Amino acid sequence: MKIIQTVAIIQKGDEILLGMKKRGFGAGRWNGFGGKLKENENVIQAAQRELKEETGIDTENLIEMGIIEFEFKRNPDILEVHFLKGTDFSGALVETEEMKPAWFKINEIPYDSMWPDDKFWLPLFLEGKKFCGKFLFDNYNKIIKHKLEIVDKLQ
Repeated sequence: MKIIQTVAIIQKGDEILLGMKKRGFGAGRWNGFGGKLKENENVIQAAQRELKEETGIDTENLIEMGIIEFEFKRNPDILEVHFLKGTDFSGALVETEEMKPAWFKINEIPYDSMWPDDKFWLPLFLEGKKFCGKFLFDNYNKIIKHKLEIVDKLQ
């Protein structure tokens, strides 16, 4: 079964906003903000809602930068993750039950405390390049194989 999800990251100049996931899937890792789409939501609406729920901030200018399919051995579900970038927001950042947001300089991104695939796609994202790809994980920490390419346009 394919499950569509979103990840939104705010980039302001030479900094990005990430969140330490405090519970659930990905707990203990720095990540963007997002989750599953609700009924009748598109990826932008879902990303905006999740960003608000997880950080307290609003954004109007999300741009879709990439789509990656993630598969995990021994799990039949495929996660189709849409990556969105925002450069402006309103409201005050708050820590929630699920996420602890923090700003990072681009040259100090904590890749060692993130998903192993982030080091492949995040530099493209930060450079403003659109991308598509697939990652196959053996478990939640080891990539077996991957394909990632820069594209002119997302499907």
